[in-house]
Parts: sequence; C-alpha cells; structure tokens
Amino acid sequence: MALKKLPIGIQTFSEIREDDYVYVDKTGIALTLIENGKYYFLSRPRRFGKSLFVDTLRCLFEGQKELFNGLAIEDHWDWSRSFPVITLTFAAGVLRSEEQLLESIHDQLDRNSRKLGVKTTHTNPALRLQELIEKTHEASGKKVVVLVDEYDKPILDNLDSPEIAVQMREGLKDLYSVIKARDAELRFVFLTGVSKFSKVSIFSGLNNLQDITLSKKFGSICGYTQADLQHHFKNHLTGCDPEQIKSWYNGFNWLGESVYNPFDILLFIANDHAFKNYWFETGTPTFLVNLIQTGKYFIPAIETIQASDELIGSFDIESINVATLLFQAGYLTIDREKQVADDIIYLLKYPNKEVKKSLTGYLLSHLSQNMEEKQGIKGNLYEALCRKELDALHAIFHSFFASIPNDWYRKNNLSRYEGYYASIFYCYFASLGLNVTPEDTTNHGRIDMTLKMKDTIFVFEFKVVELINETNSALEQIKAKRYHEKFAGYGEAYLVGVEFSKEERNIVGYAWGKSSA
Repeated sequence: MALKKLPIGIQTFSEIREDDYVYVDKTGIALTLIENGKYYFLSRPRRFGKSLFVDTLRCLFEGQKELFNGLAIEDHWDWSRSFPVITLTFAAGVLRSEEQLLESIHDQLDRNSRKLGVKTTHTNPALRLQELIEKTHEASGKKVVVLVDEYDKPILDNLDSPEIAVQMREGLKDLYSVIKARDAELRFVFLTGVSKFSKVSIFSGLNNLQDITLSKKFGSICGYTQADLQHHFKNHLTGCDPEQIKSWYNGFNWLGESVYNPFDILLFIANDHAFKNYWFETGTPTFLVNLIQTGKYFIPAIETIQASDELIGSFDIESINVATLLFQAGYLTIDREKQVADDIIYLLKYPNKEVKKSLTGYLLSHLSQNMEEKQGIKGNLYEALCRKELDALHAIFHSFFASIPNDWYRKNNLSRYEGYYASIFYCYFASLGLNVTPEDTTNHGRIDMTLKMKDTIFVFEFKVVELINETNSALEQIKAKRYHEKFAGYGEAYLVGVEFSKEERNIVGYAWGKSSA
C-alpha cells in the first residue's frame, strides 16, 4: 500500500485534498467554532498550521463541498448556502516601512475586490475595507466572512526597530478597527497570529473578539495530537520509538491536549526519521536573545517561570517581557496551572527536547564569541560526564572562560552580572540534550542545578565570590544542606561546588566530592 504524500509547506486546503496528501481533520473543531461564536482571535507559534486552518475556513464558507468528502463536518454543514469571504494575510515577505504595509494592504484589497466582483473608491485602507464589506454584502445579499492570517507579522518583523514597529501597529490598528462597525453585515470573523498585543494597542476598535488561545476546547485547533499521529502517520513511522518522538516533538500545551508541531513531524518522516531541530531552524530568535542579553536575564530561570494571565496574555511594543515573548513564540509552554488566591498562575516549561536543546544552544552562541570550538567543547564535556571525570570538567570550563577575548567582555559587560557563569554551565548541558534541572527543590532548600545521567546524579552549587560574605565554600554548602539526600536510591551522587570571580572572569574555586545517593 502506497503511503500518502506529506504536505510539507502546503497551506492550501484544496491542494491537500485534491492531490491526496495526508490531512489531519480539523473540520470538527471548525464546526464547533462557527456554531458557538462569531468573532475569534487565536495565537499560535509559527509553523503550526494556522494558515491551513484559515484556508480551510475559507473553503468551508465558500461551500466547496467536494473538498470535505469524508471529513467530520461533511454531514453537519448546510452546503446549500455559501458566503462571500474576504481574506487578508501578512504571512509572505517582510515589510520594512509604512509605505510597504500600505502597498500590501491595497494589493490584497484589490485582489479581494476582483474575486468578489465589487469596486471600491476610497484610498484610505481602513475605509476601503469597510467599503468592500458593505458593497460585497449589498451585491450578494449575504453576510460576509473576514479571515485575517498572521495579523501581527509586520509588527513582529520590526521589533528591533521600535519606531517602525509602532507605525506598523498603528496602520494595522486602523485597518482592523472598521470590522466591529460592520457587525450587521458580517457572518464570521477570525484573526490569527503569533502574538497577542494588548487590546488598547491594536484591538481598541475590535474589542469584541473572543480569544480562544487558552481555551481547552480548542487546545488542538492547530498541531497534531497523539491520536492524530497514531492514526494518520502510523505507516510513516514504522520502526520508530514513539516515546523518543514524543520527547523530541510533543509537549506544546495551551490548557487542552498537548500537541506535536506539524512541521517537525513532517520533516522527521521526510528525513528518514532523523531527530533534528526542524521547527527551531525555521526562525531565528534574534530579538529575543537581544532582550535576554540586554536585561541580563538568568537563563536557567527560563525553566522556572511562573506567569499570570496578564503576563502571558499580551504585550506592547513599548513594554515587552521575556516570559511573554518566550511563551507566545513557542519556546515555552504551559506545564500546569495553579490557583493563588483569586489569580490563576501558569507554570511554564520547555515544550520538548528539540526546543530546549536548540534555544539553549542558540543562547550559548550569543553568550560568548568562542563558538568555533563549541561542538568540540560539548563533545569533551559529554565524555567527561560519562567517565565521571570531574577534574576534566573543571579544566574544560576554565579553559573556555580564559579563551574569551577581553574586548568581548568590554563590549558586552555580561560577566558583570551574577548569572552569567552559571548560565554558561546550564546552556552547555541543556544544549547537549541532557536532563538538567535548575533551581531543583529539596526540603532543605533549592539546589542551583542538578544533572541526571542514567544511574548518576551531579549536584551543582554556584557562587560569585564578590557577592558573598560567608566562609562556607560552594561544596560545603551542598554538604551542609544535604541536597544529595533527595536522590537517595538513584545511584552515585557527585557534589560539585563552583565559585566564580567577576574580576578574574573565570572559575576561582572548584571542589567536588562523591556521595552514595
């Protein structure tokens, strides 16, 4: 039996259905969406199938029945009715000026006008969209559907140039603001993008949108569930370890069922089941890295973020929080939620092995210029850990810090903040794909970092000598607080105390001991 083709990079619903590509049926979710509301907003990371879902909605409202044969919605939709659809997308290309944004909007309005057979006369983009809705409704006698894909991309592409980003935001704000005023002429409105900007910044004129980003009912609206994988890709994944695939690519969670990133799965199959960083490599988080560096963010703390609805829900160009950006861009996801008084707090985590390895590796490349030797250092570190050669571990890191040019320190000033050196340790271990846990909680306090390898546990305590007054060394602190007792029965435990000096820009104290965990 021939395997169905993989829809790699295909975002057109009709092409997938007509050319017999694998299609993971989301039409049941689309039906629930349409039957229970009118105005929707969805935020999901890049490469998650948002564009395909938007195009599926378009084909559905246009009544292209033949495309839905055998799908969940086929017998639950009134195919005798169709609706005119206006589609806008900013997915393609990068817009770098207000003029380019206006050109893109006018070009898209021209295309919609031709398709719908109406002419508009206004030169202002917002008024043109309003006119297009009005005239389409009058000409067809039907209510109009408005679908907007990647509504925020012109803003996100310019976050490194705040003045341009603000211009993009204001231009889009004017465009979207006319939608609410045309309520009587609209059947359905759906906007999707990566981020959620605050209502006052971009949706002040469209404040009736229902945000389904964290709706359990729509948690799998984009992405593949475990059941999807087993049903649609079973024959494509013959011979693969399902738990390994899950650890690498599953784990994205928006309070519903956790999902796989579709792009990862499709590329994993197409590349003969090779585990690589497929999704991460489709985008470079340069702005995020710059934000982390500028704010001197303690990188291991990424794994222990607790965020409120407000923190992960939205942001403004003038005030961007690292946690918000990490979550909305897909580098962090929801681990669980907890009630704190009247508030809900979300505990965040890396979604999976791919993201943790990739992001920490990318951050590591920006924490030092000594990256020509990065892979060699990682290999040496891994061998030292496997052989349990703790003195070799010390030598590798000491040599690494010593090799960083003074000029780099002068330009970056990163070594002057407490978390820099510990962040280097953490990023190296995490980018190797090892089981590393920062701020590991025990009944005696918090361990700075633990590293588990088979039947061995490594317990790390870090100190910056200029910031401490006590005489206890880092190793003595581990012993005094009996951190290793948490891992009783796990196997061998190695206790490692590391002391840094901001003045020396290197490790100035290193001691280790062994304990039977």
